[in-house]
Amino acid sequence: MHAVPLPSASVSAAAGAASIEDAPSVYEVWRGSNVFFLKGRFIFGPDVRSLFLTIFLIVAPVAIFCVFVGRKLMDKFPHHSGISIMVVAVAFTLYDLCLLLLASGRDPGIIPRNTQPPEPEGLDRSIDVGGVQTPQMPLPRMKDVIVNGITVKIKYCDTCMLYRPPRCSHCSICNNCVERFDHHCPWVGQCIGLRNYRFFYMFVFSTTLLCFYVFAFCWVYIKKIMDAEETSIWKAMTKTPASIVLIVYTFIAVWFVGGLSVFHLYLISTNQTTYENFRYRYDRRENPYNLGLVSNFKEIFFTSIPPSKNNFRAKVTLDQGLKPRQSTGGFMSPNMGKGIGDIEMGRKAMAWGEHEAGSAIDMETGLSNETIENKDGRLYNSSMDSDRILPLEVSEDQMATDHQWRHPSWGRSSGNWEMPPQLLPLSSMDDNSNLVGVSPGINR
Repeated sequence: MHAVPLPSASVSAAAGAASIEDAPSVYEVWRGSNVFFLKGRFIFGPDVRSLFLTIFLIVAPVAIFCVFVGRKLMDKFPHHSGISIMVVAVAFTLYDLCLLLLASGRDPGIIPRNTQPPEPEGLDRSIDVGGVQTPQMPLPRMKDVIVNGITVKIKYCDTCMLYRPPRCSHCSICNNCVERFDHHCPWVGQCIGLRNYRFFYMFVFSTTLLCFYVFAFCWVYIKKIMDAEETSIWKAMTKTPASIVLIVYTFIAVWFVGGLSVFHLYLISTNQTTYENFRYRYDRRENPYNLGLVSNFKEIFFTSIPPSKNNFRAKVTLDQGLKPRQSTGGFMSPNMGKGIGDIEMGRKAMAWGEHEAGSAIDMETGLSNETIENKDGRLYNSSMDSDRILPLEVSEDQMATDHQWRHPSWGRSSGNWEMPPQLLPLSSMDDNSNLVGVSPGINR
């Protein structure tokens, strides 16, 4: 007996399913600087370690309060009502830590990157002039959009290859474009944006209330000692040094978190972000996003949070970034030709063409060619925007001829572009040899 072969459609379907199963997840090939936990369920910034310091600064003083203050206050009130002091302190701390996790461990509103620059509006990308493709045209650096009747300029992001929506900015730490970007908080270890700003403010405000709570009950404990022993406040304070430490600690901390709460309360009431407040100064011009005091608060606290635009646990397909690089059809990024490197990322820009060894730019035709040597010693020539790699067999004489053909000074001394006599035989070659990235002086 022999096994009946599977139909070709079933075989191809099984192979496709196997390839999808073996494909990496989005979080495994993520281009940003984020750190993921639990297989992409939690996303943090690259400075996630500072989150542990923040947790310690919250948990440590509360633990000291419960052991040296709250536990002794349990017996200072009738009917065992003092136990509620401990319960509230522990519950408030857990609530505060949950808000911290919601602010730091979720997608703040990252906009997925494009795999290639967008096409300019109203332009045909396939215009040929005399059978030759037109030179690459740079995309406009900025565009105008209307927001609530006011014209707002939006920028093109070279890293993400997209026009940022209004109120969006590129975070240089996380290396992502974030919607309604407020700031990058090192204490939270995450960008603060559209999808986590609410939780960030609730965390800061609840931390302020927790400081007031510990501060107040430390003084209550000192007062109980004064009444029980009928002594002065100074002698009572010497009997509970933990209370003194907590009073000083919470007094200093409340200036930071309390001041931050008041500042963001002002930003919410005027519908601004920290980035806009420091950069645009809406007090000097009209704010297109201000909807009024009540509507501004409703927008932050009483509207549904939009779903994430990224499925970090999904399998990567060709459309999500593994597809070979396609031609941009004659249009290029606004900074292409100026330098490689994102200006906002703070990287040192390199001259165009210096980012890869072996690339050469033909100044007469505007084409960039790359010569690649394979393991077997054969040379391959490919264009930057071409999906094909063409094998070449090059001899020393042909390389010399090709070098002579590329000499930048031929034909220019006389003011015209006539070829020298030694290159005239090359002009009779077949017109079909005019492939992108193949020099005329090389036999195939």
